[in-house]
Amino acid sequence: MKAHRPEAVPIAGGTDVMVAVNFDVLRPSAMIDVSSLPELRAWERSNGTVRLGAGVTYARIVRELGGLDDPALAPLVQASRSVGSPQIRNRGTVGGNLGTASPAGDALPVLACYEADVVLASAERGERRLPLSEYLVGVKRTAAQPDELIAGAEWRVPRGVGSFSKIGTRNAMVIAVAGLCLTLDEDRREVRVALGSVGPTVLRATDAESLAARALSEAGAWDEAAAGLADDVVAEFAERVAGAARPIDDVRGSAAYRRHACRVLAARALRWALSDRSSNGKGA
Repeated sequence: MKAHRPEAVPIAGGTDVMVAVNFDVLRPSAMIDVSSLPELRAWERSNGTVRLGAGVTYARIVRELGGLDDPALAPLVQASRSVGSPQIRNRGTVGGNLGTASPAGDALPVLACYEADVVLASAERGERRLPLSEYLVGVKRTAAQPDELIAGAEWRVPRGVGSFSKIGTRNAMVIAVAGLCLTLDEDRREVRVALGSVGPTVLRATDAESLAARALSEAGAWDEAAAGLADDVVAEFAERVAGAARPIDDVRGSAAYRRHACRVLAARALRWALSDRSSNGKGA
C-alpha cells in the first residue's frame, strides 16, 4: 500500500498524527492504519539483541520489558513510563516517536544511548537498517524514503546500568523541557549520554562521555564499583554535558534554563549509575 501511495501517512496510536491533523498542521490525502499489523506489534530478545516492533506501545514496554528486570533495559522502561497519560501510553508507540522525529520524543535519547538501528521496510527493496544518528536529520525530519514504513528498532543490549530522566513544567502529561539518558557499557567500558529537547535532534555528549569513561578507568572503578568518582569529576562531567546542548528559547523554557537542566540531570544520572553499580556489584 505504501509503495502504491507513498504520500499516505501511516497511523498507529495517532497520538502525534491526530494532534497535527486537529491543528490543521497536517492534512494528508490518505492514511494507512498499521496499528493491527502483527509484525509491528511484536518484540523479541535473542542473542544479546532486542528488536522492538514499531507498533509496540509504551504500556507494553513498561509491562513486558520491565518484567525482565534487566538494568540495561531500565532507561527504556523509565522513558516509556514518563510518556503522557495512561491513555497515551496505551496507544502511543516508539515507532511514533521515530516517525514524528521530534527532538522532545522521550524514547529517542534512550535509543541513541543504545546506539540502535532504525529498521525501515519497503515493498521494492525489503528491509534496511540505519543508525539512529543517520536516520534523524533535523527537526521532525528523517532519512526514510517516501515508500518506506518504520518496522522497528534493533540494538545490542549492553551489560550495565542506566537511567532516563526529564524536566517539565509538571510531573505528568508534559513535553520535556530537557531529557537525558545515561547508560554504562561494562564490556566496552563506555559511558553514553544523549540529550533530548535541547537541540534540533537528539544529541550525544561525546566529550562528557570520554571524560567519564577515562575517569572511571583512572579510579579503577570499572573493575571495582565501590571506587566511585570525586565530586569535581562529576561536576566537570555535568558541565560538559550542558556544553553539548544546543537549546533555544521557546514557550516551554529558555536556552539558559535548558542548559542548567542538562547540568543537573547529568550529575544526578551519573551518581545514580555509580550508586547502582556499587549496590548491584557492577550493574548487570
